Amino acid sequence: MLYKKINIDLIVPADEAEAVVEGLNASLDLLEEKHTLFGGGIEVVDVEHRGTRKRSALAHTLAAGETVASAVKTARGHVRSALRAVI
Repeated sequence: MLYKKINIDLIVPADEAEAVVEGLNASLDLLEEKHTLFGGGIEVVDVEHRGTRKRSALAHTLAAGETVASAVKTARGHVRSALRAVI
């Protein structure tokens, strides 16, 4: 039978690590009820996260939506001014 190993790397603030590990263990318990899981475990290692956090695709999408909404409001104002000038 063929198996696949799934690796997941997460970086979380040190003070939240214990809560995240507990949540992951609870999620694995729920997965184990529906799927056959072999071995595995959660390893916690200290790391230095360099630089700033990268924005997720959702954050980029929300920012783009705000930019578009702002542009539409500005365009509406310009169209309103142009109509008043014509009339």
